[in-house]
Amino acid sequence: MMTVMPIAGWLVFAVLSAQAATPVKVVVVTMFERGADTGDEPGEFQYWVEREKLDRVLPFHQGNRDLRMNAQGVLGVVTGVGTAKAAATIMALGLDPRFDLTKAYWVVAGIAGANPAAASLGSAAWAEWVVDGDLAHEIDAREIPKDWRTGFVPLRKSVPYELPRAPDEGEVYHLNPQLVDWAYRLTRDVKLDDNDAMRTQRERFPQANARRPPFVLKGDTISSSTFWHGKLLSEWATDWVRYHTAGKGSYVTCGMEDTGTLQSLTFLAKAGRVDLDRVLVLRAASNFDQQSPDITAAESLTPTKIGRYIAYLPALEAAWRVGHVVVNDIVAHWDRFRNSVP
Repeated sequence: MMTVMPIAGWLVFAVLSAQAATPVKVVVVTMFERGADTGDEPGEFQYWVEREKLDRVLPFHQGNRDLRMNAQGVLGVVTGVGTAKAAATIMALGLDPRFDLTKAYWVVAGIAGANPAAASLGSAAWAEWVVDGDLAHEIDAREIPKDWRTGFVPLRKSVPYELPRAPDEGEVYHLNPQLVDWAYRLTRDVKLDDNDAMRTQRERFPQANARRPPFVLKGDTISSSTFWHGKLLSEWATDWVRYHTAGKGSYVTCGMEDTGTLQSLTFLAKAGRVDLDRVLVLRAASNFDQQSPDITAAESLTPTKIGRYIAYLPALEAAWRVGHVVVNDIVAHWDRFRNSVP
């Protein structure tokens, strides 16, 4: 009996925990917060906390920051910066017995650098493809052969963009295209903030999309824990996304966490704890990923810091404003969307 009782007790606890698990309708995934969750200079989480009334604080010592939830079944999480923190935090959340995430939709909503060929400052892009910018071989740019476009070489390959692609090891994630298209169509007319500083910066770029007022679009994202910057690296990102998606993806934004988040969600889906068909990634442009033609990449990088981006607050606003429309629609029509993905 001394050996059986603890096992029996654990089984009873496990059953009760499963029965008591809180059903979650939407998980809003943000990547950083600058100070408190409310009332100060915002990071990616604060607008969601304040405007979605995520008033219930849930201790989350195994993750980056405490969770928050509202009465409508929306759960908010902050992963921390970089793919490693994102993967660890999302895995910890996915295994947390307090939550039933089997029907939950996941809306990643954050800021990003933007390719001026594709988007303008303050724009918001829904990604169908998420590509990893870390998994690779690399040769220093000062030592690459003259006929190479980059020193980045795919894993298991010997030259840049060598075909055929090696079997995937986490370099690319393809989100549910029907869900992405639904989110885009639902939000494409959302009005986004603009200001004089953004307009002045846009005029320094020759690309037509860079000069547009902020808009909502579909466009793919690359994740790298190295914060890279510059015209040549933007060309690399364009080629890298095209290579890993067999020409189907189009590089628009660059962030630091999404492949970590998606790797954990992929494992959790294999365990039956989440549904990968219910994942969305939204990135809003706080800055361009490269210099304007009148300055160098190094000069452009100097002011490119969190909180100092020209479109920092408008991008935070865009991530919430566009993402909120989707979250609100899912919650409002939960009777339909619980068992049927839009």
